[in-house]
Amino acid sequence: MTERTKRLLIIPPVLIAIALFIWLVRGSREPVRESVAEVARKLRVIEAPVASVTPRAIGYGTSQPTKVWRVVAEVGGQIVEVNPNLKSGAFLVKDEPVLTIDPQEYQLVVTQLEAEIAELEASLAELTARKVNDGRSLEIEKASLELAQHDLERMRKLAGNDAVAGTELRGEERTYLAQQQKVQSLENSLNLYPSKLASLEATLGVRRARLAQARIDLDRTKITAPFGCRIGDVRIEVGQYVQRGEAIFTADGIAATEVEVQTPISQVRNLIRSDTDETLGAVPNMEMLRRLIHIDAIVRVTGGDFVAKWDARFDRVRERLDPVTRTVAVVVVVDKPYERAIPGKRPPLFRDVFCEVELRGKPIPDRIIIPRSAAHGGKVYIVDKDNRLVVRDLQLLFEQGNMAVAAGGVEAGERVIVSDPTPAIEGMLVDPVTDETALAELLAEAEGQTTLP
Repeated sequence: MTERTKRLLIIPPVLIAIALFIWLVRGSREPVRESVAEVARKLRVIEAPVASVTPRAIGYGTSQPTKVWRVVAEVGGQIVEVNPNLKSGAFLVKDEPVLTIDPQEYQLVVTQLEAEIAELEASLAELTARKVNDGRSLEIEKASLELAQHDLERMRKLAGNDAVAGTELRGEERTYLAQQQKVQSLENSLNLYPSKLASLEATLGVRRARLAQARIDLDRTKITAPFGCRIGDVRIEVGQYVQRGEAIFTADGIAATEVEVQTPISQVRNLIRSDTDETLGAVPNMEMLRRLIHIDAIVRVTGGDFVAKWDARFDRVRERLDPVTRTVAVVVVVDKPYERAIPGKRPPLFRDVFCEVELRGKPIPDRIIIPRSAAHGGKVYIVDKDNRLVVRDLQLLFEQGNMAVAAGGVEAGERVIVSDPTPAIEGMLVDPVTDETALAELLAEAEGQTTLP
């Protein structure tokens, strides 16, 4: 079979295939177009609630006693008595004797000064009596001077009539001058009494002041606890000599403990909201400041398998902003931090304990809240009445934990999508499923019943 014959044999099958294709096309029906049903996407939603929101913030700090007693010897001497409880970690009650410095030297000074004062008081009394006596003597001598003057005048008249000799007249003049000298001497003496009395009184005042100081020094030989406290470092023992100004020991007050909490300034702003336009004035009153700020606090200490917590009160805001972290230091105080301690179960809140502090501001009423996860970069997804997805611009007042407080973009009662709708297509059909659990958690967080992350 030649090559040409082989090529001709291919033609019949091709013609048959073309004929078959034409027959099939002419005999087939046009395709029927079927409409595809729109599928609704199942998404979780909640109805945006209106609630009273408690602004909160979490901060951390270490506890410090509000009072610290740093005991320094105010007098020098040998320690002759020490309280058996004067040991690191022990407790002292208010007015409990702590230690005694040898008081004998200071008692001797007191006794000596009391004797000197008694002597000065006697001298002062004697000088006062002498002044009175000299005053009375002066009155008598003045009367005698008047008599001598009358006698001299009479003698001069007689001498003018040559009734007496000149020697008698000169004798009378000498008598008068002598009496005049006595009066002058007494007057001079009386003039000196005020300065003498003032000198004695000044000396007496100095001695009394020294006595008062000596009695203070004597009292300082006995040291008692000014308030209930817990002993820190102790550096003395019986028989040891201490010098004036030497540090003896320290003690922490147990009535209250404070914690300085570093908090971002944005969170502090949410906490501090006043209902009035009342100003602080030139020198703010701390009680008024606490009333206007109205912050409560909870202090927590976690250790192993336990969590201890204490209610605390706002005390003050520190005077400066941290230049590195840009945080504000808020100081809260826990009263009676030892009162609820249970040995082995619940420790007391003593010095240098690392604490978590939850700050709570005054509740803000009637706010629309949504889960924080429902805010998508300034957008929020709403399900409208036709169950279609609507994209809205969202304005937030602030965010807190897993909650966002809306300032615009969401109306009360609108269905907010709380699950991830990616991709979120405007107008797509939604099969909304109400998430009661998410709503309950959101309301609990608004009321401050949950733990902030």
